[in-house]
Amino acid sequence: MAEQTGAQPKASRPKMPGYGIVDENSGKGLLPWSWARERLVGAHNYFLATARPDGRPHLMPVWGVWVDDCFCFSTGAESQKVRNLSANAYCVVSPEGANDAVVVEGIAEAARDDAYLERAAAAYYDKYKWKLEPSMGPIFVVRPRIAYGLIEYEMTATATRWDFGAGARS
Repeated sequence: MAEQTGAQPKASRPKMPGYGIVDENSGKGLLPWSWARERLVGAHNYFLATARPDGRPHLMPVWGVWVDDCFCFSTGAESQKVRNLSANAYCVVSPEGANDAVVVEGIAEAARDDAYLERAAAAYYDKYKWKLEPSMGPIFVVRPRIAYGLIEYEMTATATRWDFGAGARS
């Protein structure tokens, strides 16, 4: 896994017709990426959405850590998540709590970089007091493509979409 360059994703307004989102061209009220990162790092539980090979959605809570602007989690080798991600690596990750919502769309891949795995394992142990152990099941890294941030009662003024580049689609 390559180190992150430190480049910030590009912030803009999400396209949400009918929701009363403020002027998408003004840039006023956009949330900084640090706001989203704080929630991604600080969450205890996350929801991971994948799609079954036949297209049906699958949503499950998982433990994970946000390290180097990527989400890292493990799962059982025979889990539905593994079968889904093997057929379609696109997924969505969201920390618990919709009042200050962060939704990350990305691509999951097997974690193979030893230095990254060491950092992720240390963060995982600090958070859960549990070892992130490859022998217990595969470890995935979700690289963000697009992310959204929404503050519940300030949504029309703060709704933010972050674009990480690399062929990101809305």
